[in-house]
Amino acid sequence: MSRLQLALRVGDLDASIAFYTKLLGVEPAKLRPGYANFAVTEPPLKLVLLEGEPAQDTVLDHLGVEVETSEQVGTATRRLSELGLFTEVENDTTCCYAVQDKVWVHGPGSEPWEVYVVKDDSADYGTNPELTTTPDRAAPSACCS
Repeated sequence: MSRLQLALRVGDLDASIAFYTKLLGVEPAKLRPGYANFAVTEPPLKLVLLEGEPAQDTVLDHLGVEVETSEQVGTATRRLSELGLFTEVENDTTCCYAVQDKVWVHGPGSEPWEVYVVKDDSADYGTNPELTTTPDRAAPSACCS
C-alpha cells in the first residue's frame, strides 16, 4: 500500500502531538526527540512532525509518497527522470529515524517531494546524506530538506 506523507515543522511538538492524536484518532507510530510520526490507515497518510523553533507557526517541511519496496523507488526515479524532472537519489540513507531508499523532486514552488521506502528503524535522526545528483542542483543540507 502506498500512502501520502505530509511533514510539518512545528513550534510546539507536544501540543501538535496532542492535537493530531485527537484529529486523526490514532496515537503516534513513532516518537523520538524532536520527532513524531503518525501512520494513518484511513485515509492512507503518514503525518510527520518535526520540532522547529519554539513558538513558530507550523510550516510545510516536505511532502512524500511512501511505497513498499526499493524497486518502486527505482521505478519512480526512472519515470520522473524520463519526464524531464531533476531527481536526487538517496540509497541506504538514515533520515527521520529510519533507513530509507528515496528519490527527491521539487515542484514549481520549490516544494520538496520524496518517493521513499522505509527499510529499517534507526536510533539516529540522520544527517547530511550523500546524494546522487546532477550538476545543476546542490544536495540538501539535512536529511529531510
